[in-house]
Amino acid sequence: MEKQVEDRRSRRSRRLLKDGLLQLMREKRFSEITVRDITERMDLNRGTFYLHYPDTAALLQSVEEDMLEEAQVLVDAHMAESTAERTLRPVLLPILNYVVEHRTTIGTLLDGNAASGFVDKLQKLICRNGSRLTEAWFRDVSPEQMDYLMSFVTYGLIGLVKEWFSRGMDLPGEELVSMADRLVQGAAEGLLQA
Repeated sequence: MEKQVEDRRSRRSRRLLKDGLLQLMREKRFSEITVRDITERMDLNRGTFYLHYPDTAALLQSVEEDMLEEAQVLVDAHMAESTAERTLRPVLLPILNYVVEHRTTIGTLLDGNAASGFVDKLQKLICRNGSRLTEAWFRDVSPEQMDYLMSFVTYGLIGLVKEWFSRGMDLPGEELVSMADRLVQGAAEGLLQA
């Protein structure tokens, strides 16, 4: 029973520390945020911070890893359907719903304030999964073609979401997903079937 209480406290403390970091990142640059800033914001002592993380960079990395792991779970749950139907819609729609649900956190991580390279990590996730789909849909894709296509697709999808955020999510999510699917399919077919 004592271990369960400790686990619950640890989870709560880690969640509070992550929330505090994200709140502060909306107010100032990551490089200016100290452990003291985070612990004072969340009314925790510094010892609690160091019990879980060695520094603010490790805390930020933990936030990013949580987001990317959850996104990968969604991709994995819908990858077979996307492969079979030859469309990104089964993967993109739950991912977009996840992005909307966590808009504040993802927006904070995408805004360039973070020093750890969230965008690069996100691009790798998109590239890894996009390569799997491309190889299933197209035969004889050269490594060079794959690299260029994945670079184009990853920057495009991230840019599409950032633009959608900046416009106050003016399009319905379904419409954005359809647009993204058509853009990616058109790029892949244009390059790989030429």
